[in-house]
This record gives sequence, structure tokens and C-alpha cells, in this order.
Amino acid sequence: MKMTFRWYGEDDPVTLDKIRQIPGMTGVVTAVYSVPVGEVWPVEDIQKLKADVQAKGLEMEVIESVPVHEDVKLRRGDYQRYIDNYKENIRRLAKEGVKCICYNFMPVFDWTRSQLDYELPDGSNALVYYKDQVAKLDPTKLALPGWDSSYTPEEMAGLIKDYQELGEEGLWENLKYFLEEIIPVAAECDVNMAIHPDDPPWPIFGIPRIITCEENLDRFLKLVDDPHNGLTLCSGSLGCAKFNNYAAMVRKYAGMGRIHFAHVRNVKIMDDGSFEESAHYSPCGSLDMVEILKAYHDAGFKGYMRPDHGRMIWGETGKPGYGLYDRALGAVYLNGIWETLEKLDQK
Repeated sequence: MKMTFRWYGEDDPVTLDKIRQIPGMTGVVTAVYSVPVGEVWPVEDIQKLKADVQAKGLEMEVIESVPVHEDVKLRRGDYQRYIDNYKENIRRLAKEGVKCICYNFMPVFDWTRSQLDYELPDGSNALVYYKDQVAKLDPTKLALPGWDSSYTPEEMAGLIKDYQELGEEGLWENLKYFLEEIIPVAAECDVNMAIHPDDPPWPIFGIPRIITCEENLDRFLKLVDDPHNGLTLCSGSLGCAKFNNYAAMVRKYAGMGRIHFAHVRNVKIMDDGSFEESAHYSPCGSLDMVEILKAYHDAGFKGYMRPDHGRMIWGETGKPGYGLYDRALGAVYLNGIWETLEKLDQK
């Protein structure tokens, strides 16, 4: 297992100098953020990003993410050009030593939360998803960090309507077409494609979502049954739903060699199915981190792992969910569990 850390480039207040001081950190997960969704990343931008990372003694083997254009998900307009551009991005990243690309196929909205700075009882601030708050949101005016902010409210309303008309089966068909196009290129370049589950893993605002549960993950992997077609298994996304057993999913899919990237964090699930993001430490949430890490360890997981969203603690401010301190604590906590499991194996 390789422990990594999300880094948002030179404008990220969490610098590479800070990240490299985290014990056990091997590299960063990053991307070229200056290029519009769907366009080809300039080779010089990729090379500069890699040089900046390597200059600090870190690796850049995982890209999160190469976003998929909405026209591809809807299979309309200029979708084939965007797919061809996607293939070229895979080739260019592979030439610079990238071995894993994380992406998602979530319609319109990426990860969704109802509040970004909810104050927990200990005084820290966290991302939360309260169902009663989400029900009152206007999706045409909603914006969260990392989303494509180029759409007007009118364009957003049109997108939502288009996806509602497309439906789940239409989305499945479009995902299949996309995979049939890109996975042969990924296999040729020996790059593992790792789809991120929907976050949260249920429909929102009447829009279909399909990467949500074990049954659908099985269906996804069979769309193009190639080892390069794999998963970013996120404990926060899948684990926030009571119908998912994340540790069991780890045992199953890691055993198949189809988990290429692991996002590991804790969430506290409420009685009504809402959830709060918590510290990684097991007693702070509803997930058993020791059980989860043991599932990865027992399956012989050799891929990449990162601590996922963290709280804002000790007065830190910055990108919601992506401060330094709580994620660093999470990384060291996860590495500590892993070290213990490794040493128990040696006895």
C-alpha cells in the first residue's frame, strides 16, 4: 500500500513542503486544474506538475481527476471529440509515469453536502449531509468546491432535465460506450482507470446515480471486464449508506484486484440516513477503520490510499474538507494500523 495525499497545485495552501513532513507519505494525488473540462492537457503543464512534486521527494503516480465532460455522460453534442481528448490525456499522463487515473461519472453534481462548516461538539468544523437541508436546496444555484462553475442557473436547469429524461439505463449505456472507448487505451498504456462512486450513493434532485452499491459495482466491472477498468473505493461515499458494507466490498473487490485507489475516512451516520464527516479514528464515526484496513491488508492490497476529507481543526482555514491537520492525523492513524497488521503477520 502506498499512502498519498490530495494536493491542489501551487495555489493550495497545503504546500508540498508540509505534505512531505507527514510520516509515511509517498506521493501526492493531483491534477492540471487550469484546463477546461474535456480539453487536452498541455504536455508542458503535466511535466511541470511532475517536476514540482518530484523536487520535494514525492511521487506523482495518481491523477485525481481527469473530469468527464457532461456531453460524454449525456452522449450528445461534441461527445466523441471529448472522448478522443480523454484518450490523449491518458497517453500523455502515462508518458510522465502516471499509473492510476481517478474519475467519476456523476451527472451534473460531484460530491454533495448541505453544509461545509458545521461545528461539531468538539469545536471542529466538518462537512455534513442533512437530508432535510438538502431537500430545501435549489440545485440550479448550488455550488461546492471542485465543481464545474461555468454553468449558469438556466444551463444547470437544462442539464438536470436532460439527465432526468436520460434515466438510469441511459446513463449505464453511455458509461458503457465511454469505457469501451477508453479502456483499450488505458490497457495499452498500462494505466489503471479507477471510477469514484457517487457521493452520496443515491439519487439527488431527481437525477440518476448508478455507482452506488455492490450490485451496481458488479455491473460496472462487467461492462468492460479488463483489470485496467477498476475502482476508487471510497469509504466516505459508499460507507455513508446503511445498505453498503464497505469492509465486505473491500474484501471482494481487492481480492479481485479491481481496487486501484482507496479513499479512507470515517462518517457518522444519523438515524434518518443523514451523515456527518468525522475524524478518522473509529470511535468518532460509524465505520471500523481497523476492520477496513484489515480487509485491504488481508487481500494483499498494493494500490494507492489516501486519507479523504478531514475536519478543520486548531483554527485552520482553507478549502473545505482539505485542510492539512486532520488529514495528516488521518494518514498517520491509517499508517499506524497498517504497520500493526504488517508486524502481526511477521509473528
